[in-house]
Amino acid sequence: MSELRTGPPREWTDDDSPVPPDSWGRSRSARSALPWGFMLVIVLLAVGRFTLAPHLTAPALQTWATIFVAICVQALPFLVFGVALSAAITAFVPASFWTRALPRNPAIAVPVAGAAGAVLPGCECASVPVASGLMARGVTPAAALAFLLASPAINPIVLVATAVAFPGQPLMVLARFGASLTVAVLVGWLWLRFGRSQWLRVPSRPHGEGPGWTRFGEAMRHDLLHAGGFLIVGGLAAATLNVAVPREWLAAVAEVPWLAILVMALLAVLLSICSEADAFVAASMTAFSPTAKLAFLVVGPMVDLKLIALQAGTFGGAFTARFVPLTFALAVLVSTLFGWLLL
Repeated sequence: MSELRTGPPREWTDDDSPVPPDSWGRSRSARSALPWGFMLVIVLLAVGRFTLAPHLTAPALQTWATIFVAICVQALPFLVFGVALSAAITAFVPASFWTRALPRNPAIAVPVAGAAGAVLPGCECASVPVASGLMARGVTPAAALAFLLASPAINPIVLVATAVAFPGQPLMVLARFGASLTVAVLVGWLWLRFGRSQWLRVPSRPHGEGPGWTRFGEAMRHDLLHAGGFLIVGGLAAATLNVAVPREWLAAVAEVPWLAILVMALLAVLLSICSEADAFVAASMTAFSPTAKLAFLVVGPMVDLKLIALQAGTFGGAFTARFVPLTFALAVLVSTLFGWLLL
């Protein structure tokens, strides 16, 4: 048996310390390459400044950037409003409230929900998170979809903006209100009759634990991050198509009544103008008939590129592939009928 070694404890030196020195695992070449990498970035920025700057200042690109920023800046406040309203519904409104507020008969709940869109101001970006929140709280999808279509088209802000854009033409305001509400109710009824549950993805809501304000913050953060990305995608597509459409085409098709209506409806989809501002754009297109302008005002808040992107991201591609063509066709037909009767 070996003897125990006695004496003072041994002190560790740098050579036999169990802790690796700071130089271990670090390459001298990596540290020396860092300044060269920084210099390479500086050179690339300088080269790009002189080679790409002439292209970045092209009028078409500047127009594209202006339209994209305008769409996002214009829609973002209303998107935040809709997200906040949806989060408040999730956090503070009990699910039993909706069973009491809406009729139990789904066929009657659809027009009631559509008419409720006249109360809440907001644009199409705000209506998507609100409608998804209603579905998550147990509202019949057909009724929530009627609200989704009606809210951005017949709320007080939109009607006042339309009256200002078309002074002395109260029938334009009446035609927009009647046509938009009719389309919303018809789409809701058709979805109630022919819609399938597997076509619609109802988003799950983060209910969370704790006080209402905690759940409000969780729901708002969830919806804002989710919907904001699709808003940017829709804004990019809308800005690109806005710049690509030649202005000369508009003057040529305005002389053909039925083609003018269809073109204005398609322009409403492509331009993706917020419903609070689209009346001023429609009024500025003096070459088109009042019925064609009405089609622009009815289609825009219900079907546009950023709204399609938001709907696809929220409710799924199967829903969007069926809902968008149905809404567009009905919006064109109903606006044409109301324009023929009132304008």
